[in-house]
Amino acid sequence: MAIFRVRTTRAPESSASRPEEPPLSSHLPAQVRGISGPWLVRFNACPAEAAEELLRHCCASPRWAHRVAAHRPYPDLDALLAAASEASYDLSPQELAGALAAEDPSDLDHRAPYAAQLALHAAHAEYERLFGHAFVICLAGVPPQEHTDAVLSGIQSRLGNSPEEERAVAADELRRLAGARLARLVELSVAPGAEKGADPSGAPELVRFAPVG
Repeated sequence: MAIFRVRTTRAPESSASRPEEPPLSSHLPAQVRGISGPWLVRFNACPAEAAEELLRHCCASPRWAHRVAAHRPYPDLDALLAAASEASYDLSPQELAGALAAEDPSDLDHRAPYAAQLALHAAHAEYERLFGHAFVICLAGVPPQEHTDAVLSGIQSRLGNSPEEERAVAADELRRLAGARLARLVELSVAPGAEKGADPSGAPELVRFAPVG
């Protein structure tokens, strides 16, 4: 799996205007959806400071992390993802810019063709020149064999956006990334043998996000 970070969509003006979409957990195994798992149990119980620090690995906005942590406890993954998504919509332009500044540019698998690597490098440079931040994209649910095409086609198409349009797209990608990263933590915690390392306050390996897609 691979997580690619990206600037995302503008916050809709009201919850009624937000588009319907499948839950971010829909790409996870059935046994993960709708459950708490050991990680979520510990996340609900850990100190607020520890919870917010972990959440900032999913989205670097301090206000977003504070809001998500403040609404604990969460009964299951779906409730956590819903709260994370709701908090993402309320980021101010300045908060969004700060969260995006912490994101790394998307990358391709090292096995991707050299020509594709060069094309992405050139596109990254142009994207950052136009929009002032790195291009990142959430590939949750995209089959691994399609990642290269998704990243290259995504950045090429978004180079044609106006700054306002791209800010909106980037805000939505950031929201999806935060949800995918949270879902990945819960997924890891219910994997066989994962319980020992599922404590949010004592398992730094769980916040070094391996590619999620």
